[in-house]
Amino acid sequence: MDSNLFIAALDRDSLAFIDACEVAGLSTVVASCPGWTVADLLWHLTEVHDFWRTIVAEQRSDWKGYEQPPRPVDEGLPDLYRRGRVELLETLAESDPATPVWTWSSDKTAAFVVRRMMHETAVHLWDATAAAGLVNPIEAALASDGIDEFLTHFVGNVAEGAAPVGGSVHLHCGDVAGEWTVRESADGFDVAREHSKGDCAIRGSASDILLTLWRRLPLSSCDVVGDAEVAARFIAHTSLD
Repeated sequence: MDSNLFIAALDRDSLAFIDACEVAGLSTVVASCPGWTVADLLWHLTEVHDFWRTIVAEQRSDWKGYEQPPRPVDEGLPDLYRRGRVELLETLAESDPATPVWTWSSDKTAAFVVRRMMHETAVHLWDATAAAGLVNPIEAALASDGIDEFLTHFVGNVAEGAAPVGGSVHLHCGDVAGEWTVRESADGFDVAREHSKGDCAIRGSASDILLTLWRRLPLSSCDVVGDAEVAARFIAHTSLD
């Protein structure tokens, strides 16, 4: 998917996010983010948007020296978020996706930031809507891309004390294109975008699979075929910190 589609989705979901936060109420507990209230969730996304806007706007080659804005009182968070949201969208829309910038990934371009901000916001929109007592699955094509992003950039971050997965995992979206097979290797994981048989398969809607990978939904939200213990170890294996 191209950056313009990601920016359009970011525009839509970042606006829906603040609406959901206000429906939920700033003091409401966010069950999918243990220890956080909606105000904490709102501050987190405000800070993340500001950080990556700065990286791209200043075409930074290093994150060091970035100064986080001070957190206002909770009542001031919505206005700060709204201003930062507009500034982020303007910066990303005006930037060439090929612009070299610092990122923590192997992709050192503004395109990585556009994609990352879209998926970061989409998952936190789900957090906010869930806190408000609403059901809001992630749009299928974007969720499928989110699975691909997770398997490309996050699956190798091992959680402390995580057991080896001990088998191969096939992920298969049932509502939109998207299939991957993940196999352990000496360097972590090999991910192939292919249809093949694994020791287990995790099947479901793209949104349910993505939210399960991010441990927002239990593995039981998907259909697991084959070795269920391999599937459970795979979901638990990635550090989300």
